[in-house]
Amino acid sequence: MNNELKSQKKPRFKSSTYQAASVIAPVIYAHFRKFIEATYSSENSTLHPDQQVIEAIIDTAFWASLRREEGISPRISLALLPPEQAVNPIVFEHKLALSADMLTKIAPGVERPGIHVGVWFENEEIYVWGTTHNIPDNCLVVDVSEPGLLVIKHRRKAGFGKFLNIAVLKGDQIKIIDETSAHLPDCPNLLTSLLGFRSEGQGSVNVLIQLAVSMRAHNQGGLLLVVPSGSNGWRESIFQPMKYSVSPVFTTLGDLIIQGESEKNKSPWQNALAIEISSIAGLTAIDGATVITDTHELLAFGTKIIRSPANQIVGQIITTEPIVGSEALVVNPSTNGGTRHMSAAQFVNDQRDSLALVASQDGHFTVFTWSPCENMVHAHRIDALLL
Repeated sequence: MNNELKSQKKPRFKSSTYQAASVIAPVIYAHFRKFIEATYSSENSTLHPDQQVIEAIIDTAFWASLRREEGISPRISLALLPPEQAVNPIVFEHKLALSADMLTKIAPGVERPGIHVGVWFENEEIYVWGTTHNIPDNCLVVDVSEPGLLVIKHRRKAGFGKFLNIAVLKGDQIKIIDETSAHLPDCPNLLTSLLGFRSEGQGSVNVLIQLAVSMRAHNQGGLLLVVPSGSNGWRESIFQPMKYSVSPVFTTLGDLIIQGESEKNKSPWQNALAIEISSIAGLTAIDGATVITDTHELLAFGTKIIRSPANQIVGQIITTEPIVGSEALVVNPSTNGGTRHMSAAQFVNDQRDSLALVASQDGHFTVFTWSPCENMVHAHRIDALLL
């Protein structure tokens, strides 16, 4: 494999003017080299991106993100692969030289979710060849999310669900995802899956990922509590009576999850899952907390969290973010966010076999769990993984 990679001609491109592009390109190159070597086949080895190509695409995407077409900033996803490795692509008759101006022009027509603009290189030219909905899991994707905000990622090995983020660039800020966070004590399965490590109960974990993405997408903030099935202990931490409790419990989402693996690769199942995810995530926009079980049964929404009489007010929590160079901090929960964050921390402190997912209106997202190692509530900041 190494000889195969070295034998590829190394194109030359002009130096980038976006400094973060030159800083992050070696990191992305190393990530894909490691990923492709771990999943090597003669088919996917050709997709290993050249470092200069990575830098040039990021540089162009950044400057395109700062432009506007008819008053609208571009939102566009660039996928690095040749057209022959895409499935049923739309291929342009004439290649288009990759430039910020060209990306800005075509962005309105390709901004819908799931559409990728195909980019490849030949000799010393990077060009756009068309669009595609289907890309291999080892394909580099540069997503222009908003002005000055880029997300570098690729598909999961399973090919379904949230993409795996490698790095997030916002202006001169560079956030490189720290994969080693998945190996720390008390790392929740949700975070482990977001970092790309499979574990038992993967189907269950992926549902929480999709719920987190959907909660963040409605931009109204929200709080989702996940409690053990078959237990009523969580009710001690909820103001009674609950105005919006569900009886009988709503089991459609859970029923979908327990279907056989063969169904999960079919569009009808995926569409049904998306509908149920959107419905439950939508309830979190209502003031109060939405409550589901760890088997994905809806119990209530719009509930008010109260402190359990047997417990004290939470005075300290530990906060972390899976970003290279970040440090764990022990803080007062009031410094971590607003009312939702404080309520979530108190709930998890009182109900230690539960977890709480909190979406802020500003896009921040935090998962609260109980840490037996630290003997306190652990707030995992994961918005960089959900972009």
